[in-house]
Amino acid sequence: MPADTELDAALAPAAEKVRLLAAQHAAEADRTGKLAPAVVEAIREAGFARHLVSARWGGVEGSFQELTRSVMTVAESCPATAWCASLSAYSARFAAYLPEAAHEALWGASPDTVVATGLVPSGQAEETADGWRLSGSWNYVSGIDFADWVLLCARLAGGGDGPPRMRFFALPRGTFTIQETWDNVGMRATGSHTVVVDDVRVPGHLSVDRVDIMSGRNATSGLPAHNVPFQAVGSLTFIAPVVGAAMGALKEYAAAAAARRRTPGIEIKLVRASGRIDAARHLVEQNAQTIDERRFTPELMARNERNSTFATEMVQEAITLLIRGAGTGGLSEAQPLQRLWRDITSASSHVALQYDTAARKNYAAALLGPEQ
Repeated sequence: MPADTELDAALAPAAEKVRLLAAQHAAEADRTGKLAPAVVEAIREAGFARHLVSARWGGVEGSFQELTRSVMTVAESCPATAWCASLSAYSARFAAYLPEAAHEALWGASPDTVVATGLVPSGQAEETADGWRLSGSWNYVSGIDFADWVLLCARLAGGGDGPPRMRFFALPRGTFTIQETWDNVGMRATGSHTVVVDDVRVPGHLSVDRVDIMSGRNATSGLPAHNVPFQAVGSLTFIAPVVGAAMGALKEYAAAAAARRRTPGIEIKLVRASGRIDAARHLVEQNAQTIDERRFTPELMARNERNSTFATEMVQEAITLLIRGAGTGGLSEAQPLQRLWRDITSASSHVALQYDTAARKNYAAALLGPEQ
């Protein structure tokens, strides 16, 4: 077995250890809105942050299939932990588009640097003689509580009448402040708070054009994982934790049902939900395989978007069946099922998992041809 394959495969058993630890702390994390320090450290030690980092910096250069399976594993017990683990991997992939000097700054000391990302262009940047000046606020930056760096998208000042120009900017911890604004009903421990930047100087090597990241054309790294169009991979970051959470909900429902008086209604809901969850998992795994095989035709990239949004829909249907079958006892605060239900409901609202914003136009064009 090649060495890189061994490193890649090592994430799966590590993910199982994270899952077991996260399960012990999941109820407390949901109550406090924060992952336990031991869980944060376990995410880092497992190798999620380094999974898509170049081997040159000590990274794994791992596959999307292994990452996806590992994220789903963790999500079975704690979707918030899995969400942060997933984003630590994919945020590092975004950071790989920065110039070479930025790679040294981020990973020169360790490949396990945790990066958080604000994808929505909320702030504004102004070019200077030696870099940029950045200001603004970015909502819903997951994992920011324990991130070493943050990567933020901003509009450029003085864009004229054309479409706004946008760039990403990398800032180390200590150059921004955090407002604790995340109070969602689910995914409470993701720490998806607001990042505020007040007129901070950003050197030129810590910035990259948003077009590069969206197109997948990386001028700095030739690593295959660093040259993937955003359309093909964007939703995979978020759907893997959702499907993993549904897998965990199915196990919780089955365990509770086995201890109750079994009825046809309970069993039918279990079977119907299981089919939806299995189908959703297969679609998500197909997305990861398509990326690893580097099949980036417009049709297949649109299919990846369709798969993620349809998987979201099936998971929502499945968790509704399970909640209805669980009865009043299943909604007790002491039962993990109600927490998984809330986490799935919250995570499924992400813009990357909606038909109208993430799949309708592109996949309809793949089926019907360009709009006349």
